Amino acid sequence: MSAVVHANPGIPACHALALGPGARTVAIDGSRHIDLDTFFAQVRGLAAALPAGRHAVNLCEDRYRFLVAFCAVALRGQITLLPPSRAPSVVIDVLARYPDSYSLGDGLLAEVPPGHWQLPEVLPQLQGETPLIEDAAVVAIGFTSGSTGSPKPNAKTWAAFRASTAQNMMALQSLWQGHAMPHIVATVPPQHMYGMELSVLLPLLGPAGLHASRPFFPEDVARALAETPAPRLLATTPVHLRALVESGVALPPLCGIVSATAPLSPELAAAAEARFACEVREVFGSTETCVIARRRTALETAWTPLPGVQVQPVPDGTLVQARHLPQPVTLADLVEVEADGRFHLRGRQADLLEIAGKRASLGDLTRHLLAIPGVDDGVMLQLDACETRGLARVAALVVAPTLAEGDILAALRASIDPVFLPRPLKKVAALPRSETGKLPRAELLKLL
Repeated sequence: MSAVVHANPGIPACHALALGPGARTVAIDGSRHIDLDTFFAQVRGLAAALPAGRHAVNLCEDRYRFLVAFCAVALRGQITLLPPSRAPSVVIDVLARYPDSYSLGDGLLAEVPPGHWQLPEVLPQLQGETPLIEDAAVVAIGFTSGSTGSPKPNAKTWAAFRASTAQNMMALQSLWQGHAMPHIVATVPPQHMYGMELSVLLPLLGPAGLHASRPFFPEDVARALAETPAPRLLATTPVHLRALVESGVALPPLCGIVSATAPLSPELAAAAEARFACEVREVFGSTETCVIARRRTALETAWTPLPGVQVQPVPDGTLVQARHLPQPVTLADLVEVEADGRFHLRGRQADLLEIAGKRASLGDLTRHLLAIPGVDDGVMLQLDACETRGLARVAALVVAPTLAEGDILAALRASIDPVFLPRPLKKVAALPRSETGKLPRAELLKLL
């Protein structure tokens, strides 16, 4: 059944694709400001031109074109698939899992998936009424990153996205201190759930404005921010934030920085706050739950759940209940909950190690590794194969151009128990991080 519903205020189970007056800025593309009326016209025009199908993989590089395509797909009653990576093999695998599907994009691809549909250079426009979407319509299926196993699909309805976006607004709006709306520059791709929440759904339902680019290098981030009106909000990851801090690049005034996708160290958060004179607010979530908590990492270790969110420790992880979730979700993360509802992350069950009666977590061991002067990046992991004593070995991959492997091991001996020293420890030129900074386990094992 199509998710298209013509404008009719009498249908309570439907809501608009985007909120705000027709003249408000939805996106900034260089010097061009695109208003909501133009956006709606392009969504209608593109929806009429899309091919038939039930599912679509959105590979658009331009963030505004991703936004238009996402909404156009929803208006056709189709569902956007969000693979964990845009690597050709991953995209083709997802398309194969959903036979009645196609991919669409806005640029040249190294490998063109079968049935690929190219967006026209000039987006078509159609005038009409404000489009409404059924609350119960599934508009996206996001896939987990695969960092701990095979990617798993998670369906998202329009009602769920509306509820989670309202929670994100309440969690973030104090950063822009009473201004009507922020303008967002994001380094994370819109295909990732965090990128979807901050740079797609907030501009639709926030409201907020977005910068159409996806800057990667520090100079690109500075340029995009300079093109963006204040108040400016930077949505990024710890990997990009570290690069910005260490580059020395000058950024225009920011109302805040939001970080997610990987743990942010208090030291990096504090350095970024001092460097860019704004708060760094870390958010915690998952593909399964969307964002569920926040904290100011430079000053606090506990996470504050978003309004309507409750977390509860269970034997195999954490049970999350929230208004935007149709049913409780169990995450693999282990938490310790305080009396006021705030919580601390204590790693994952799969990350906990017990060797010779001693316990540690891979996350904590990785923090010790990254604290060594001269280590630019690194990760500790447990191998699948066991030694003769029946214990799976701990291994490490390290980016440290100025250090020898022996130097790294000597530094680790001073900070961790010898039973957890990595064997092997291998130096590499770079870790196989995804676009959001995550480390798929399969790729790490290939390097070892």
